[in-house]
Amino acid sequence: MGGFKVEHKNPEGLFVSKAFSQAITVSGKAKTIYIGGQNATNSKGELVGAGDLELQTKQVLHNIATILASENAGFADLIKLNIYLQNGCDPQVGFKAFQEVAGLLNNPPLVTVLFVSGVGRPGCLLEVDGIAVVEDKD
Repeated sequence: MGGFKVEHKNPEGLFVSKAFSQAITVSGKAKTIYIGGQNATNSKGELVGAGDLELQTKQVLHNIATILASENAGFADLIKLNIYLQNGCDPQVGFKAFQEVAGLLNNPPLVTVLFVSGVGRPGCLLEVDGIAVVEDKD
């Protein structure tokens, strides 16, 4: 990486996971990309995968990938994901879909998963927001 450094940290005494990191530090000249809450809505505003967490997760990831690409970034540049799942949903279904779309990342982001009674868009089973970091070339 150019003029900045991202360090994924898993301090001794904490669980080390292939799915998430425990801490990440960013230093130097970096641009931060804040990703607003994404749900399973396509570019026409239509709900994708009604009642199907796997299909909805893939649409959410497509939306996130579109945002990242617009900033010359990708899934490997994510440093934080907040995942809001409707009560009763299985987070393993979403994790499997993430692995299919993004692959198993060498340095996974920080991840918070919360179960909620619902998200803002009726019919959506999840919403995901996040933070990514890339080199600031300005």
